[in-house]
Amino acid sequence: MAHSENLPVRRETRSLYITYDGLMEPLGQSQVLPYLRGLAGDYAITVLSFEKPKDLADRARRKAVQGQLGEAGIEWIPLRYHKRLSVLATAFDIAHGVMRVVRFALRHNPRIVHVRGYVAGVIGLALKKVTGARLIFDMRGFWPDEKVDAGAWQLGSRVYRVAKWFEKKLLLQADVVVSLTRAGVAEMRKFSCLRGREVRFEVIPTCTDLDLFRPAEHRNGHDRREFVLGYVGSVGTFYLFDEVLECFKVLLKERRDARLLIVNRGAHEYIEERVRTLGIPRDRVELHAAEYRMVPGYIHRMDATAFFIKPTFSKKSSAPTRLGEFLGCGVPCLVNAGVGDMDVVVSSEQVGVVMREFSPEARAAAICELLALCADGGIRDRAIEAAHRHFSLEQGVAAYRKIYQDLAGQEIAVGTRSVSRV
Repeated sequence: MAHSENLPVRRETRSLYITYDGLMEPLGQSQVLPYLRGLAGDYAITVLSFEKPKDLADRARRKAVQGQLGEAGIEWIPLRYHKRLSVLATAFDIAHGVMRVVRFALRHNPRIVHVRGYVAGVIGLALKKVTGARLIFDMRGFWPDEKVDAGAWQLGSRVYRVAKWFEKKLLLQADVVVSLTRAGVAEMRKFSCLRGREVRFEVIPTCTDLDLFRPAEHRNGHDRREFVLGYVGSVGTFYLFDEVLECFKVLLKERRDARLLIVNRGAHEYIEERVRTLGIPRDRVELHAAEYRMVPGYIHRMDATAFFIKPTFSKKSSAPTRLGEFLGCGVPCLVNAGVGDMDVVVSSEQVGVVMREFSPEARAAAICELLALCADGGIRDRAIEAAHRHFSLEQGVAAYRKIYQDLAGQEIAVGTRSVSRV
């Protein structure tokens, strides 16, 4: 008789996770390791990552990350990331990665290959062709178009066309495509290469460590007479930092006691220059640098936050991490439309204000609405509940586990249909 196709998934099912982002970087620590730790109890997971040379040279940090992975039962293959001569360096890293994963596959036969982003996806495509493993394309956004929107590539250039060709291959050959946003999926369904094709899309937003980004029990000595508007993170490329400053100028007209609290690493000179240029009193601005785990302490001082992102095509597939972090701390957000599902979440959950244009009239109306919202006694609880509903790490891990179970089940079914007992 034939084996049952409903066999339980065992930890012996091996998964190879490939990421071009280093596990020793903050992004790897916040957006890769938490998911993998959640899955490692059910699957034998090996991670191949590309680490910056300076990180690899830090023996203490490398040992610490190795310890984190070892405790979770995860194996690690760290490769060196190359940057000089950008396109050639990436091509070299891809070739090195392909050789390394093929060698790994010949020894360990991973049945699930999970790739994070396009560069890792090219390596995964090669491995799928060699081994027939199931492929999860965790796309993280429209990377080729993001490079164009950032001004790094020219639309229609050779490198852009090559990247779009690989995008098409990944979308068509992946067993599951994971998108950060529903808006991104809606755009992909319009792609000409997908017409008439059945593609399994799953939406898993950027999740937040809600044990870390949680509401404060006390306001850290916050002066209740002040209204603190907060800003956390980068200020360049896609971020419309000047618009935040313009909104703060409007806020100062409504609340003379208002203060702007900025937490940023690496761009303090630029921030100081923009504050001066836009005529904002320097004594109303606080500027700090902070390690990742210190950020919640600053957010706890904020009454509201503002951040705006250029609403380009590529950002339809973007899910800003900071949204979940602010909401997890109970802080309402002033944001703009046209960036992934952000405006839908903020509007539907009534946890902030969405700006659809940046005219002086729109700024004035948005600030008045934000102040009224912050006076609402239920805003803090609504924000926290929205964070748990949309950005919970536990929900994210559960969604990935379901994908793994489905793909592992298919592997068991394929492997057992051809084997029978008499």
